[in-house]
Amino acid sequence: MRLTNYTDYSLRVLLYLAVKKEHELSNIKEIADAYHISKNHLMKVAHELGKLGLIETIRGRNGGIRLAKHPRDINIGEVVARTEEDFHIVECFNRNGNLCAITPSCKLKHVLYEALQAFITVLKGYTLEDLIYNKDELKQLLRSQD
Repeated sequence: MRLTNYTDYSLRVLLYLAVKKEHELSNIKEIADAYHISKNHLMKVAHELGKLGLIETIRGRNGGIRLAKHPRDINIGEVVARTEEDFHIVECFNRNGNLCAITPSCKLKHVLYEALQAFITVLKGYTLEDLIYNKDELKQLLRSQD
């Protein structure tokens, strides 16, 4: 299983915001700089996270972004499910684009589907709060990237 960069960046933005003090604002540039990733990509990610109700955007001169929910209320499995475009890990998972000749009798797709479900189930067992148990260390690492 491989997640898209979009989902990876979404999780990174949430982690970054979660290690900040409650209600402390951040901006896209500082997050992009901390992770050494494109500001343009993060603008799209932040926009979508806002639409999903995971972050809130404060406009204006002293504006920025912050979590819209407490980290314990942000489920990692739900974030992944909502930010991944699809879970077509093999061709036969895509009903519209499946040209595999052995699909009707192939057992591999069932095994992979079971593995995918296990993957999602594990992710649903964690919240953003679970991922920031070492908040001070994460904060220090993100600062050292500047």
